Amino acid sequence: MSERSGPPQRPQGPQRPQRSQRPGGRGGPDRSRPWTASRPAARPRTGDPARRVAFDVLRAVEEQDAYANLVLPRLLREQRLDTRDAAFATELAYGALRGRGTYDAVLAACVDRPLDQLDPPLLDALRLGAHQLLATRVAQHAAVSETVALVRGAVGTGASGLANAVLRRVAARDLAAWLDEVAPPSEGPGADPVGALAVRESHPAWVVRAMREALVAAGRPASELQALLAADNARPLVALAALPGLATAEELVGAGAQPGRWSPVAAVMPEGDPASLPAVRAARARVQDEGSQLAALALLAAPLLGSGGSGASGGPDERWADLCAGPGGKAALLAASAAERGARLLAVEVAPHRAKLVQQALAGVLAEHPGTVEVVAGDGRAVGEERPGQFDRVLVDAPCTGLGALRRRPEARWRRTPADLAELAPLQRELLSSALEAVRPGGVVAYVTCSPHPAETQAVVDDVVRRRARAGEPVEVLDAPAVLRELAGVEDAGTGQRAQLWPHLHGTDAMSTSLLRRPL
Repeated sequence: MSERSGPPQRPQGPQRPQRSQRPGGRGGPDRSRPWTASRPAARPRTGDPARRVAFDVLRAVEEQDAYANLVLPRLLREQRLDTRDAAFATELAYGALRGRGTYDAVLAACVDRPLDQLDPPLLDALRLGAHQLLATRVAQHAAVSETVALVRGAVGTGASGLANAVLRRVAARDLAAWLDEVAPPSEGPGADPVGALAVRESHPAWVVRAMREALVAAGRPASELQALLAADNARPLVALAALPGLATAEELVGAGAQPGRWSPVAAVMPEGDPASLPAVRAARARVQDEGSQLAALALLAAPLLGSGGSGASGGPDERWADLCAGPGGKAALLAASAAERGARLLAVEVAPHRAKLVQQALAGVLAEHPGTVEVVAGDGRAVGEERPGQFDRVLVDAPCTGLGALRRRPEARWRRTPADLAELAPLQRELLSSALEAVRPGGVVAYVTCSPHPAETQAVVDDVVRRRARAGEPVEVLDAPAVLRELAGVEDAGTGQRAQLWPHLHGTDAMSTSLLRRPL
């Protein structure tokens, strides 16, 4: 369920980031003065446009459950920010969202009341100010004066005095010193290693525990936990997928991108706008994490069984289905591959507005191969009953908590709760069961999540396989890590039959892929 550029990783070392003035002259009327020296009439009144955009992103996330990666581009277009201001707004918004846990711990030590008693807009503005002071090169006086101006214009004059006092307290120490004060000890008397990581790496404590469990379940040492959490706070590269038959990775590299690390159709852009590449503008390539690409390609690389036809090991290979196609990233890759291999794809999405997004994602494929794909607004759980045994390959990109894509969707870590694991479990099992009914004997199903949590991955597969075995309908679980090794040379993708990618090891989202085949 993943498919943005974000800010750089927060400094983790003991050195305070240099607080040189940000180039370009943004900020107050006289940035050479400390904030205490500015005359009242000379102080900024509303904050600059870049900070206001970042603030509006945080408010949309809080008030509307919006996704930052969807809200931010719209606001940047509306405000017509230049490239530098747009980059600064992006840094502020993503940085404040990623670092919220750390910054809230610091702010709690600087405010004389519980944070939940502050007006939410004021708290969001303080988070933006804390991010500037503790994790960017913005000068202290500019960070304080501009944030106070933002509070004055967006929250009210009365709150601006409190904001000024709080941010001056924040500015008294660097990030390392604050962490030493506000983070629980990780060892020794009163040790709270989970709490320490939650503050230092800015993750809810339950996510810290969930990630540790995920590592151990995947055969990784628990000692990798801090590296994994830190990777969630690192700025991900923008990965691109060249749709087979429409574009190539070499074309993207020739247009200014860099080669991808794993996927044969991938390229990456360390910076810049992906739409600057002709293939992206023409919908012949699209933004898609390499882990997401590999999950779709693994389904296509898995061997089929049967006599005759065009399958990798026999049997027909002409009918494919994507039961959870929205917003369309994997569906586009499957559709383009289907056109190359003489197959057809059924793309099913339960939400009508997301089905429209699938249609848009397939625009490049449909323009060249209009008969390749059928997009249906429907429930993937019904496909197995309505079209039993009709498909050679079926993808279940299951709705999940998205814990594997926190670096791209930083707000998800604050939005999700442990209850989501239990709420999603029945849906995940029903979708996988439907896929196994929809695939023909000898056909392959890929069960994919952008969460590494065992409750959403291994437990779902094991449960469905056991149920089918009891019903006399056995399922073979294939060696998904071996498929990824052969497909893309991916090592360390799992010690069992499930392939698990990791941001700290592979530089991808934490995608989980299981491959299942119905016996003949």
